[in-house]
Amino acid sequence: MKRSAFSHLELDVAAPAQLILSVAVAGHDLTELLTVTHNGTTLSAHEVQDQHGTRLHVVDAPAGRVVVDYTVEFDGVLPAAEITELDEVRYLRPSRYCESDTLGPTARNLFQGLHGRDLLAAVSSWVGQQLYYVTGSSGPTDGAVATMLSRQGVCRDFAHLVVALLRALDVPARLVSVYAAGLYPMDFHAVAEAFVDGDWYAVDATTLAPRQTLMRIATGRDASDTAFLSTRGGAVTIHQMEIGAVAEELPRDDVTLMVKLG
Repeated sequence: MKRSAFSHLELDVAAPAQLILSVAVAGHDLTELLTVTHNGTTLSAHEVQDQHGTRLHVVDAPAGRVVVDYTVEFDGVLPAAEITELDEVRYLRPSRYCESDTLGPTARNLFQGLHGRDLLAAVSSWVGQQLYYVTGSSGPTDGAVATMLSRQGVCRDFAHLVVALLRALDVPARLVSVYAAGLYPMDFHAVAEAFVDGDWYAVDATTLAPRQTLMRIATGRDASDTAFLSTRGGAVTIHQMEIGAVAEELPRDDVTLMVKLG
């Protein structure tokens, strides 16, 4: 499937700061371009990769307006983020935004006796039915428990709750940031990924975009590992942001389907 995406960020840097960008698609043999400029002058971006293929770009930015532009095009399948024995342990543990230990009794009560495909479909459907998608309804420190209590959130909140419930049922689960063709409102998107029957499968309780079109950016325990921008040094604020993603087709999706990212 032919897919393409872009992101455009305009950042106001109050004092010299280091920017850690996570906007590049995880993969190789891509037709892509990343540029970072300050008042029209190009800044150097140093790439660092983690064990799942997440590609971080580190930029030392002076004070002022910094513009980040990224474009990517490819035709084919992106490589999967493989699991190791250590990963299986890591993605069963509670994490900052996925309090699976707190939600254990709830998960066992709701999904007792379900496994594999049936469990993923049930968790996705339940979260999708229980939560309202409300832009701006959650804060940067809200986790799965706060989301379940408020019954509303955005994509990362839906994904955190899915991850926490699955981990509570001994299913390794993690968060993936993606570009999503067909998404509305268009933005960086987040979905869960669960390890069942020997492979990773995408779970998106928002059902806002076909999982078959998703393009992996970053993979981690939760949003703390997958933020599109983190900084150290001077204060940085987002002046403007625009995201886009296109696929040659938007296939029909269904929560009962087992769909791999790629």
